[in-house]
Amino acid sequence: MTDQTPGTYGTQRKAAARNRVAIIEAAHELFAADPLVPLNDVAKRAGVGAGTLYRHFPTRQDLILAAYEHDIERLTTTADDVLARHSSAKAAFIEWFETLSAYIRIKHGLGDALHSAAAQNVISDSWAPTTAAVKKLVDACVAEGTIAPGHDPADIIMLMSFLWRVANDDEGAAQGRRLIAAVFSGLQAPPPA
Repeated sequence: MTDQTPGTYGTQRKAAARNRVAIIEAAHELFAADPLVPLNDVAKRAGVGAGTLYRHFPTRQDLILAAYEHDIERLTTTADDVLARHSSAKAAFIEWFETLSAYIRIKHGLGDALHSAAAQNVISDSWAPTTAAVKKLVDACVAEGTIAPGHDPADIIMLMSFLWRVANDDEGAAQGRRLIAAVFSGLQAPPPA
């Protein structure tokens, strides 16, 4: 039996946490390029062995859900940063939604793994923080005058969902820009009663 002091245990926990984050980051990058990437490639990119990957994520679905959850958590905390980076709240709003759509396009590429009950829980759990982030962006656009007051952030998320349905190429990007312009034209009017 190995003698473990409290310090050793703490060091092991920190290493395990670092490994978990490294695996999720590697999965994010590799799933974006190829949703069917072998998990051994994810382990290699993360700098861990396959056993370490499977200790943290026993199934492919576990890793897919963790990567998706990590991406959405990271994105929902960036609304203030995106607003600070842009002189226009509208530009920040567009950048933020384009990033969200990229995450969701990856999610759609992962197919059946995101149709389970566990996946629906992860997706449902992300709704409140996503709506809160969108509210910050909408409030900034209202203050700027590019969106009329009174629009519900949840409605705007549903409206902007076209972004993750356009093709992931130059033609889709052009279509997305045209649709965003149409959305902002509509949002300049107050919402219907």
